[in-house]
Amino acid sequence: MTHISYSELKEWTDCAWKHKLNYIDKIKQFKGNEHTSFGSALHTVCEVIVQDYDENKKSNGLEELFEQEFIQNLQKVKEATPEIEFSSDLVTSMRSQGKHIIQFILPALKKYFGKFEMISVEEQLYEVIENNNIDKNFKGFIDLVIYTPDTKKYHIIDWKTCSWGWDSRKKTDKMITYQLTLYKHFWAKKHGKNYKDITTHFALLKRTANKSNVEIFKVTNGEKKIGNALKLLNKAVYNINKSNHVKNRLSCYGRYGVCEYYKTKHCS
Repeated sequence: MTHISYSELKEWTDCAWKHKLNYIDKIKQFKGNEHTSFGSALHTVCEVIVQDYDENKKSNGLEELFEQEFIQNLQKVKEATPEIEFSSDLVTSMRSQGKHIIQFILPALKKYFGKFEMISVEEQLYEVIENNNIDKNFKGFIDLVIYTPDTKKYHIIDWKTCSWGWDSRKKTDKMITYQLTLYKHFWAKKHGKNYKDITTHFALLKRTANKSNVEIFKVTNGEKKIGNALKLLNKAVYNINKSNHVKNRLSCYGRYGVCEYYKTKHCS
């Protein structure tokens, strides 16, 4: 393992044994579904909006781009996993929902941040993990970084597609917010910036919301929280390197159902 991502860290925290099965043994490789195809398509549209948006441009061009990306993503998933069966009703709903969301993305950014300058999209992070004798990097991709001249701050934004939104518990969940915590630390390290000059935000793209299809909210990441996230990251790297793959029986039944490996030959 030359690097570790936030997704890997999250899975290791949930169950180190499942992390081993997925990332080391590579027993199962998730290739995607309707939801990931939808999310990837909207991410592509968001990139175009912030990089090449014209106030006079017809939204039809963006809608066509979403449609094209969504269908192509579904085709790629089908090619990778021929046995998968898509829900035609869900796909039909997503096609209209995605097109509906598009019109609210830029107005939501402008309303929340005011005047801003685009710094980067899909920026890769590949930074050495400090305070660790093991030579490993943290790898990640930041969806969007913007700068607001009036506040003189940089803003790290991560797009999240969802159905109706997130409740308060999910918005403050430690492991979920640690994604932006680590992005803030390693982006600051990469560019030589101070923490105080950087804020982090999730931008929810909500498929089934009756109103406010785009919701942006700030995630607070102070030095203490950043320190705790880095401790967890170092702990994961150390234990993975030592092959300490402990089963977490408390995670067999999760929020989204039973673990796929529960009571199989891989996890008896």
